Amino acid sequence: MRAKRMIEINGSEGEGGGQIVRSSLALAAVTGQPIRLTNIRGGRKKPGLLRQHLAGVRAIQQVCSGEVSGDQLGSGELTLVPGQLSGGDHHFEVGSAGSAVLVAQTILPVLLHADAPSTITIGGGTHASWAPPFDFFLRCYLPLLAGMNAKVEAEIESHGFYPAGGGRIVMKVEPSTGITGLALTDRAGSLQPKVTALVSRIPETVGQRECDVIARKTGWGQKAFQVVDVQQSGGPGNVVMIELGFDNISELIIGFGKVGVKAEQVARAALREARAYLASDVPVGVYLADQLLLPMGLAARNGHRSEFRTGPLSLHSQTHIDVLRNFLEVNIQCVSNENGSVHVIVEGGNDCIGCSSPLREAKRV
Repeated sequence: MRAKRMIEINGSEGEGGGQIVRSSLALAAVTGQPIRLTNIRGGRKKPGLLRQHLAGVRAIQQVCSGEVSGDQLGSGELTLVPGQLSGGDHHFEVGSAGSAVLVAQTILPVLLHADAPSTITIGGGTHASWAPPFDFFLRCYLPLLAGMNAKVEAEIESHGFYPAGGGRIVMKVEPSTGITGLALTDRAGSLQPKVTALVSRIPETVGQRECDVIARKTGWGQKAFQVVDVQQSGGPGNVVMIELGFDNISELIIGFGKVGVKAEQVARAALREARAYLASDVPVGVYLADQLLLPMGLAARNGHRSEFRTGPLSLHSQTHIDVLRNFLEVNIQCVSNENGSVHVIVEGGNDCIGCSSPLREAKRV
């Protein structure tokens, strides 16, 4: 059998961060396409692989039996030659507050294409502002994947707040018979709000103050609010989460408590973001839009069309589109509307209409 040519991607292009690494590795493993990443995280002040990126690399290597070179802290180049995708029981440690959820999202597409069910335990951070918190993964992302024929369960055994980390999540994945398409062009049904304040090793009154501010400013009923004193965690922490649930989608807005920042300020900032999402009248928020692109690309590979409406595409999303086009023959149309919304269509093909191409230097060698 003729060996596949290696794809080379310049990791400093587009958003220039860790997402290029994570998505490229996942797509390389699923498609069996060898890849070389150069200038890794070249758009960041501290370039190269950090601990959480390295954990994702080694997780991918393990679940795809891959050959890897350049997997060291600070490395600016990395090569992966993927092998057989394998399920089973795996345990990965990110260390400190590095995101366990990002590692889970990196290997999830691979496990959906593996030869057996998987149980994955990942230690690290679960709630930090620079990565999808576990609750977003569980309550916003996974339900949509279920609608795309992906059977995934996840639970949290220990919370890991920034900066201590020390959390632990468990993910169970059944191989999919084929990822299917998804359509999210409008919100269905009426708003079902829910506000949860998590506190760990700090007074519960902090979470209650956050809830009180949001309740006073929204008029939502008492049943919509709860304060949870987290018993299992790697250290102190606080987040307030505003879940904006509809019949077909949920958006989760999260405010992160910080030393020296009043609970009321955290709550008001989260509420401003929640109101902006509701005013936009689009079903898919900016972060979810980015995360849906990869499974929709895999669905297009299977001949299924997907579409969604969101706000203006972030640089993350635009970069993600270019990563997808390097591995999959997909046609991604991004149509901007007068009200500021963007209609994204992902289907089989090899042209991206209406999207910029930050990864112009990507090539095959």
